[in-house]
Amino acid sequence: MIGGVFIYNHKGEVLISRVYRDDIGRNAVDAFRVNVIHARQQSRFPVVNIARTSFFYTKRSNIWLCAVAKQNINAAMVFEFLNKMIDIMQSYFGKISEENIKNNFVLIYELLDEILDFGYPQNSDTGVLKSFITQQGVRPITREEQTNVTSAVTGQIGWRREGIKYRRNELFLDVIESVNLLMSQQGQVLSTHVAGRVVMKSYLSGMPECKFGINDKITVDNRTKNPLDSTNINNNSTTNGSTNPSTTTGTTTTTKTAIAIDDCQFHQCVKLSKFESEHSISFIPPDGEFELMRYRTTKDISLPFRVIPLVREIGRTKMEVKVVVKSNFKPTLIGQKIEIRIPTPSNTCDVQLLCMKGKAKYKSSDNAIVWKMKRMGGMKESQLSAEIELLPNDKKKWNRPPISMNFEVPFAPSGFKVRYLKVFEHKLNYSDSDTVKWVRYIGKSGLYETRS
Repeated sequence: MIGGVFIYNHKGEVLISRVYRDDIGRNAVDAFRVNVIHARQQSRFPVVNIARTSFFYTKRSNIWLCAVAKQNINAAMVFEFLNKMIDIMQSYFGKISEENIKNNFVLIYELLDEILDFGYPQNSDTGVLKSFITQQGVRPITREEQTNVTSAVTGQIGWRREGIKYRRNELFLDVIESVNLLMSQQGQVLSTHVAGRVVMKSYLSGMPECKFGINDKITVDNRTKNPLDSTNINNNSTTNGSTNPSTTTGTTTTTKTAIAIDDCQFHQCVKLSKFESEHSISFIPPDGEFELMRYRTTKDISLPFRVIPLVREIGRTKMEVKVVVKSNFKPTLIGQKIEIRIPTPSNTCDVQLLCMKGKAKYKSSDNAIVWKMKRMGGMKESQLSAEIELLPNDKKKWNRPPISMNFEVPFAPSGFKVRYLKVFEHKLNYSDSDTVKWVRYIGKSGLYETRS
């Protein structure tokens, strides 16, 4: 298993050093500093083998986190541990920085001792850790707290403590999707996929059980071959108490009643047995914000925007560029935070711009024209024209990079739709109708490119 964990700053100085096994010595610390941090060429691989010792590392801001092992161990498990360690530290003291690590080094050592036992990962749930490790350090654990921790470790509900009470029971659900696209100059889709997340904020009293339903039928390639049957649909329960416009109109751009999901992952609170047998997502939510589900789909994606480029080279010293952007969603919806980056040759000396909407600017440091629009309605189009003056250049012909686009739209491009979201709490006797629920759809650009 893991022989040691080290945290370095950008200079290679060791901020945290915790060794769990005798086969890891001080020379391992210096080996990573010399061969990775201070190397002339930055390593492209997250795993480096030096003198029969494996170094698994990740970087956040200017901080390096490294796990060391002599044995042949599961690399995916080590990186899961490193990422979980980062999430735990962020939940305790916020941003991962050198100053925060130095100010909280006692706390970090306590966390490492709890999470790893002789190099074997143990309980890494933030809620459980916070029940007996505070910001200032370890406080005396009462018998009641000891019982709670034991029950959490032994497999009971470790992500939610009992006795939570709120004056107003609220549940927020965000469907956040990133659209990735590569399109040819002729408008042919070369590759596209959507990476989606379902993020919830739960402010519910007691130990409620929630049921979550999506589109009528769902095909999950790697989990089940049976369609998800949700014939008992209560459309009104989805937007109970919601005043967000995107709650009711977010998926009106598609008439699909089913989506095909290639793969998905659930939070540990989801009862997978019920998902397999009843085709419903049932869970007892953690308190506060958490990620309920991740999914990926590659079929029947509604592309929010299309970029149509036209590049004409006039001799060796002049170029004309025309870019048309079309929105492909309903007129009742509005896209926001729109930015198109149009690459230019490195020998560009002057650019004359004319755009119908928004603001455009040439950035010589990025060799690109940046065109920004605050918002754009559905079924609209806008155009930008540019005349580019070039310096004489004897180098090889310019290899045109793709035009990239950033945006945000109030619907799910994959067609993902929340059909119902119900809450049951039998002990405190509050019903589903007493819970205020908010549903929001957010579609964002991932790597959204069109070849020019």
